[in-house]
Order: sequence, then structure tokens, then C-alpha cells
Amino acid sequence: MRGVAFASIGLLAFASACRDVSGFSTNGDSYSGAVIDAPFILAGVDGGSTSLCLSLDTNHLQDAPGMMSTSDGRFHAVAMRSIPQIWQDPLSTLQFGEGRLKNLLYVARATQPFTDGQGDDVLVVVSLMQAGDIEVRLIRSAPILAADGGPGPAVHNVFAVFDLNRQKGPCSF
Repeated sequence: MRGVAFASIGLLAFASACRDVSGFSTNGDSYSGAVIDAPFILAGVDGGSTSLCLSLDTNHLQDAPGMMSTSDGRFHAVAMRSIPQIWQDPLSTLQFGEGRLKNLLYVARATQPFTDGQGDDVLVVVSLMQAGDIEVRLIRSAPILAADGGPGPAVHNVFAVFDLNRQKGPCSF
């Protein structure tokens, strides 16, 4: 009887971890929305006017999940690149905050290169929300400190959160 109870608990945990996210596939449509203009969480993106547009194929989350563009031209129809090792690591089950069905980690390369010599890749955190919308976080670098702990050389760090809603048709930018 005890083995059956443990098996039932295990099956229940497995079922709750495997949430159906197929409804997030855009199939010719897209998700689009503005950056959250909050100075305490925003860096490297113009909070007054920048939007992000995303296409997503949930059948290919591990190999070719989709493309993204930003209205400021920093990213233009760039592929979100999957990190193969993540799918075998506990990071693939990353959970934070409430209302998220699944969080996904990708990398995207900027179309307009950053000029600080720190590379052009940005970490993309895609959160599929229970309400049917998507949150996207773009994260790049961090301020560099000088040897004395003060400000170091200028680095174009990015931290931006976009709230996206489904829209008819592909990305317009």
C-alpha cells in the first residue's frame, strides 16, 4: 500500500510538471508589448518607446523556439537560440514568481552590435503566463567594477522586462 501511495504522489508531481503549453505557439501570429518602464529594473533600453515582438513554436522549444525583434532595431528577426545542456539540467525547471506555467532560457544575438567589446549575446528569459500572455526578460552583462570597487569602464548592460500579448499577424518591426 505504501508503494502505491509513493507512486501516486510521483505521478501527480510528474503530471503537474508537464503542463500543456501548445496554445502559446503563434502559427503566423505573434506576441507584442512594451517594456515595463520602471527605472529600478530597467537598464540599457529606452523605457519610453521600446517594444518587443516574439514568434514562438512550442513544438520546437528545445531547438528552434522562435524569433524576436525590438522596435529600437537592436534585435531584428533574430533567432532565440536554445542552450542544449539546459534541458538536462535543473535550470530547465526554473520557477520564480506566481502565475507562470513555464520559464524558458535562450540566447539571442543583437542585430545592432554593442560597442563595449563585451559581446553581442543577450540572455532571454521567456515566461509563459497562466493568463495566456508572455513576459520576456532581456539580460546582458553587468556594470564592471574597478580594482578599488568603484565604477569601472562603461559597459552596456541590459535588464528589461517586456509584457507581451498575442496579436494577429507577424511582427511589424
